[in-house]
Amino acid sequence: MTTTHPSDVPTTVGDEAPEHTRAHHAPVVRTVRHDINTKPFIVIWEVTRACALVCKHCRADAQHRAHPDQLTTEQGKQLLDDLAAYDNPKPLVVFTGGDPFERPDLAELCRYGTEKGLSVSLSPSVTPLLTPERLHQMREAGGKAMSMSLDGATAETHDAFRGFPGTFDKTVEAAAWINAEGYRLQINSTFTKSNIREAPLLLKTVLGMGAKMWYTFMLVPTGRGAALNALSPEEREDVLNWLHDISDRIAIKTTEAPQYRRIAVQREQARNGIPVPDQVAHRGELYHYLTEETTRLLGAAPEKPRRPRAPMAVNSGSGFAFIDHLGDVYPNGFLPEHCGSVKDQPFHEIYVNSPVFQALRRPDEFKGKCGVCEFNKLCGGSRSTSYAMTGDYLASDPTCMWVPEAWAEQQENLPRRLG
Repeated sequence: MTTTHPSDVPTTVGDEAPEHTRAHHAPVVRTVRHDINTKPFIVIWEVTRACALVCKHCRADAQHRAHPDQLTTEQGKQLLDDLAAYDNPKPLVVFTGGDPFERPDLAELCRYGTEKGLSVSLSPSVTPLLTPERLHQMREAGGKAMSMSLDGATAETHDAFRGFPGTFDKTVEAAAWINAEGYRLQINSTFTKSNIREAPLLLKTVLGMGAKMWYTFMLVPTGRGAALNALSPEEREDVLNWLHDISDRIAIKTTEAPQYRRIAVQREQARNGIPVPDQVAHRGELYHYLTEETTRLLGAAPEKPRRPRAPMAVNSGSGFAFIDHLGDVYPNGFLPEHCGSVKDQPFHEIYVNSPVFQALRRPDEFKGKCGVCEFNKLCGGSRSTSYAMTGDYLASDPTCMWVPEAWAEQQENLPRRLG
């Protein structure tokens, strides 16, 4: 079962960024040009929840058959009409699941959306439904990009994640089919304590598959993923710094780790000689292991370094929205705050008027250190993780190590104020 999420599809939009994030006339972190209060940047549609896999980290319960109340073909076309009614640039659209290839009308929906001016990408599961013939059909229907999941550098690790033997080998095989059809290939990987030390070898595998982008997902403890071992805050900081280092080898996207944007800004400040706190300069044991292992496997530097792709400042409900197989709308697939149904109300009205979406677009009103953080408009913390760990989607992200100066001052003054 796929786990597509906020920035799950490649983009080449020339978005504007604040002056303090610019370096050499290129943004360190990109922000969306249009008003995200009125239009999302990307919309994920879970076209079905049916899937043959039983992935350990999936947010959804396994369903081997489509729900009888999932959006029909006509309801799906109405949704695509709504999304296509936005002014240019229209939201990016990703068909995910479950396994979207479980829908027999998938090509019809893809063609319909494409003809309406939408950029449609796909995130299928690696099952017997993923065939060269089906990939060709979807490419002919207008599919632009294709993502697959790879959660281990070996068949043993990946197949254990996915619940079926042979999935690793089939994923590597399917990558060649996808590239041959001219899709932009993206590989999605979930990081946990169990597989993180395979990350350098996984990177080598991803590069060898011809992927244009590596989408890395920090586990949110929801659904079946609640039983897995999520990385500690210190480990996450090490991993995000390592990902920043290797972004000259492959385009990097992070999901449920918006702190990557903060790290990108802080690392640029350090390169430009701006003094940074010790906690920015500090690297732990995991960072050094990942760095040394990457050098051993791939060399100290890439033969043809690429310009690092600036991360996009998009977050749950703030430029991003998720629509499930029944038509219910959420800020994202890992934040179970129901905001309405496209069966009852047009999506564009839900996105603008939902109190939950509106609250998520006011980061200065987030609680704890996220609310006073100088990076909250670029980062904002993982709202899904905050909800999963505290029960409050506006709470401070417990997995972030950064201590904003304003928060430190508040904590220092708190006893005196109480006294």
